[in-house]
Amino acid sequence: MPDTAVPETAQERLEERLELAIGGMTCAACSARLEKVLNRLEGVEATVNLASERATLRFAPGALTLEAACAAVERAGFSAVSAAELGREAEQAKKHEEWQASQRQFWFALLLTLPLAAQMFAMFGLWPGTSGHNHDLVPRWLQWLLATPVQFWIGARFYRGAWGALRGGGANMDVLIALGTTMAYCHSAVVTLAGYHDLHVYFEASAMVITLVVLGKLLEARARVRTGAALDALIRLQPRRAWVERDGDVIEVDIDTLRPGMMFVLRPGDAVPVDGVVIAGQSTLDETMITGESMPVEKEPGDPVFAATVNGHAMLRCRATGVGGQTLLASIIRLVEAAQGSKAPVQRLADRIAAVFVPMVVGIAALTFLGWWWQGSLFQTALINAVAVLVIACPCALGLATPTAIMVAVGQGARAGLLVKNAEALERAGRMTVLAVDKTGTLTAGEAEVTHVVAADGWTSAAVLKLAAALENTSSHPIARAIVRARSRLQAPDEAAEPVSEMRSVGGRGLEARVGARALVLGSPAFLATHQIELPETDVAALAAEGKTLVALAVDGNYAGLIAVADTLRHDSIAALARLKAMGIEVVMLSGDHHQTVAALAHQAGIDHWRAGLLPADKATAIERLRDQNAKGCVGMAGDGINDAPALAAADVSFAVGVGADVAVEAADITLVKNSLFGVADAISLSRTTLRKIHQNLFFAFIYNVLGIPFAALGWLDPVLAGAAMALSSVSVVSNSLLLRRWHPRR
Repeated sequence: MPDTAVPETAQERLEERLELAIGGMTCAACSARLEKVLNRLEGVEATVNLASERATLRFAPGALTLEAACAAVERAGFSAVSAAELGREAEQAKKHEEWQASQRQFWFALLLTLPLAAQMFAMFGLWPGTSGHNHDLVPRWLQWLLATPVQFWIGARFYRGAWGALRGGGANMDVLIALGTTMAYCHSAVVTLAGYHDLHVYFEASAMVITLVVLGKLLEARARVRTGAALDALIRLQPRRAWVERDGDVIEVDIDTLRPGMMFVLRPGDAVPVDGVVIAGQSTLDETMITGESMPVEKEPGDPVFAATVNGHAMLRCRATGVGGQTLLASIIRLVEAAQGSKAPVQRLADRIAAVFVPMVVGIAALTFLGWWWQGSLFQTALINAVAVLVIACPCALGLATPTAIMVAVGQGARAGLLVKNAEALERAGRMTVLAVDKTGTLTAGEAEVTHVVAADGWTSAAVLKLAAALENTSSHPIARAIVRARSRLQAPDEAAEPVSEMRSVGGRGLEARVGARALVLGSPAFLATHQIELPETDVAALAAEGKTLVALAVDGNYAGLIAVADTLRHDSIAALARLKAMGIEVVMLSGDHHQTVAALAHQAGIDHWRAGLLPADKATAIERLRDQNAKGCVGMAGDGINDAPALAAADVSFAVGVGADVAVEAADITLVKNSLFGVADAISLSRTTLRKIHQNLFFAFIYNVLGIPFAALGWLDPVLAGAAMALSSVSVVSNSLLLRRWHPRR
């Protein structure tokens, strides 16, 4: 597990970032037009997300103010407030209030529209005692009275949206709805007031279209709220209270009062309030919400704890290291919000179409009207077919197809310990064909361990380790720490350490000392050779061939034993590599270690392609060569250290394993909170599943308009059915995206 919060990237520190909560967007044409307007501002790079109703602006420090950004949004016909100032809770409360108001309007509209629905049955001769020529089941004056509040009160939102769009120099779904229903309403009103009893009226069409569209928007809004459920769940994880010790008593305080360095107490079952480090006590913590790993993690003094994880069976005393926005959880939430608001490359086609869609539909509707009228049909027949074209052609589904899938996928990934920096990275991960991996800390545990102890005749492995650990006990060298750890696992609790005297380090190659009356020499085989001590060549050669680092021990001038130390493979690396290969990913190992060590580990892990002795720049060059060799696919890189940063930056998609060094995280596209290559496989699986959903959504959106507009133009689609189909299209796309919530990491 990492011991630091996920930092902001270097790019984010070089530029300012402003997030706006946008009001008034109704379809993809709205988001595309607003994005175009914002990108015209000097030095501004903007993305607008219809699903989250957010605009993200990036610009050089001092190049833009909040007031100027909001003014630009308002000139485009929308409203804007700072998302940071509004706050997520206030934003959710505002949306809930708008939802309730829309619900009340819908039920009122439905009450007024139901009598008109009966009138529609009568018009088609489907009501008992009526025929197509005797269709005034409801008096026309009453139809007019029922339809008017639906048209101008319930439908006021469409007029406001249409006016804002036209004032801003564009057109959107509101223009289509307002234009189509107004045409049907005005025609019917003129026929009613003029007393043309032989002509049909279409009050039921205008009223039912508005009612159905309002219903569709309600269902769509409800489904879109669920797309952000994963992020909301993350936000709710952090407790608001903490327990601290004061004057010998344990009292409860608000977490906002905690500062780095302050002490806090975790009782059994408590959620951790802030990031910290254990000072006293031993327990287990459930870190599922951070790593996605269901097994509890042992914690003892010196181990890190993270906000929102849950303490197990025993009390812990901890010191706060990260509070407020500096916790790992807060960093995860920031990354998820940024990724959910980003735009995937696959969305570009939908954006280009949405930009010209509404004017094109208005043109088709005009041609439909002129075509029907020219070929001899009644004015009202031509009019109603043109209205059907306007109503059926809603670009909402196009605008929601990609962002809703991205929002759900990024949230699911965060819950599984996959922190995606942006939607482009998520898309590229699924197209990856080659994965380059670092060795140390990525494939291996990143920490030396004793793997073999070969004892000479008359000696035992425990005795060899005991003497070697006595000499290495005060050293901080990784090999020394490995020997001490191996000894501690065999040592009895009450066993005293051997007394060491006259210790002397020789050129960093070994140690000489006395333990009791015995003279000891500990070091590399070459160092012992300088003391004319013979080692078993067979054992030395066999262990060296496996890439082990060897430490030999001699006592009183005689060989006593050989200790092999190595950075071993993680317990799940071989299984993770097998899963990657099964997914069609070619794995290449890039390492700065010695040829012999890398070759041995590659053989053990089942990796066919590897390179050793690489400097950081060499790794980046190797990535470039892999990209040249795999022009049709993406090349990924997984690493955890500072030396991996150039290669991570050079790859098409990069993974920082276990958060790792800050610079590695800054260069990576996807951060794996858990130290495991299974996270890479999970990210690829999530990406491929998400891409399938996006393609399905885009297909549904395109095929809906490709079929719906011609049907309406040919007179095969009534405006009421067109309105119902239009509402259903957006709901179906969002609902299909929500199926991504079924995705879970596989183990």
